[in-house]
Amino acid sequence: MMQQAIRILVVDDESAIRRALRPPLVELGFQVAEASRGEEALQVLRNATYDAVLLDINMPGIGGIETLRRIRTFAPRLPVLMLTVRDEEEDKVEALDLGADDYVTKPFSTRELIARIRSAVRRVRAPARPEDAPIEIGEIRLEPLKRRVTKRGAPVKMTRKEFDILYCLMSRAGRVVTYAKLLTAVWGAECREEVEYLRTFVRQLRKKIEDDPSRPLYLLTDVYVGYRFADALMFQQESAAGGGSLEPPEETTEEA
Repeated sequence: MMQQAIRILVVDDESAIRRALRPPLVELGFQVAEASRGEEALQVLRNATYDAVLLDINMPGIGGIETLRRIRTFAPRLPVLMLTVRDEEEDKVEALDLGADDYVTKPFSTRELIARIRSAVRRVRAPARPEDAPIEIGEIRLEPLKRRVTKRGAPVKMTRKEFDILYCLMSRAGRVVTYAKLLTAVWGAECREEVEYLRTFVRQLRKKIEDDPSRPLYLLTDVYVGYRFADALMFQQESAAGGGSLEPPEETTEEA
């Protein structure tokens, strides 16, 4: 059976960006529609069905953040990826907290963008996974009920907090989990600002699950935003690139 084309709405006030994105997306089998402002995008989304939205954060009018907020009122599961620039960390976090599925930073590679879109769409289309079902990505297997982690079949000794961090990330594989969300899930809302504390635990986790902790394949850093555990497709790309191809290692980009 032929795979159904992914229908994507590209929302950006810069016509040059829209023109640059359309050819590679169409060539790879995507069906592409365009909007130049958030107000237009909302009208388009109410009148047609799409599999994903690529939404610029900075636009005239209501802007990307407010557009995302309104999309989530009538399309809570529609994959939305934000287009951002490098100095918009606060906006990235706000977008993720509002329900954005991912973000791509300008300038970006087409390969990275396509991978992020397909990953977001695949997560939505996949059957719901029971919370207690084992999770296996690459050579790492996590069994929630047994609170057990193995690598290449060998047990990996974990503290309770290390396991909780790993479960929180692996159960959301491919998605960014912001520092505040991760800290709240594992330690409680009163610890949501303790980022340095979290980084210490992440460094220990990498020593246990990564072959080379300085070039992680599994536990990736989204600088100044949070962490993500690679899903199957991202893991394959990281492995092919030798690690750290999508996200730079934390130790060389953030203060330890």
